[in-house]
Amino acid sequence: MIAEDSVLLRIGLVKVVEMAGFAVVAEAGDAQELLAAVEEHRPGLAVVDVRMPPGFTDEGVRAALAIRQRYPGTAVLILSQYVEERYAADLLATNTSGVGYLLKQRVADVEEFIEALRRVAGGGTALDPQVVAQLLVRRSSDPLERLTARERDVLALMAEGRSNGGIAAQLVVSESAVAKHINNILAKLDLPKADADHRRVLAVLHFLGVGC
Repeated sequence: MIAEDSVLLRIGLVKVVEMAGFAVVAEAGDAQELLAAVEEHRPGLAVVDVRMPPGFTDEGVRAALAIRQRYPGTAVLILSQYVEERYAADLLATNTSGVGYLLKQRVADVEEFIEALRRVAGGGTALDPQVVAQLLVRRSSDPLERLTARERDVLALMAEGRSNGGIAAQLVVSESAVAKHINNILAKLDLPKADADHRRVLAVLHFLGVGC
């Protein structure tokens, strides 16, 4: 499902996602069309523009939040022209799986965009590096201060939705080194005992300031 008011960009998005092997079941030019199409087709993934008619403010993201509440089986990837970090936090506050928030410029890197699509469709997260960078600057107190510079790098990449292998490749270190850093992060953030995947999500939420 593609929701974008710019016809040219919407056509481009459809071409890109179809090239990646996705089937586009519907397109929408405003938030009302988006909600109606999701109700009808129940897509596995909705790619949604933040600002849509009629007000061009936050109609798209509000529709995305409604989708997450009504149809939890539909993953949502938000596209935005600018970094608006509160939208990423709002989305993650409702559900921590199947969520993405990217700047529209990322679409130009087709391989990276398709990777993000697949990650979100598979139940993961994909946050734009610029959003993560802004959050890292804003979050400068509490237990995050206990982290070393390298551990903060690892946590920032975790917030982008990268796997241990992806983090290792980005930082040019071994996966065992990444695993060690993650264990240190979980310990330093005083997270409650839980399975490893859940504690990893809690670490990212702490980083984003969601529910903390």
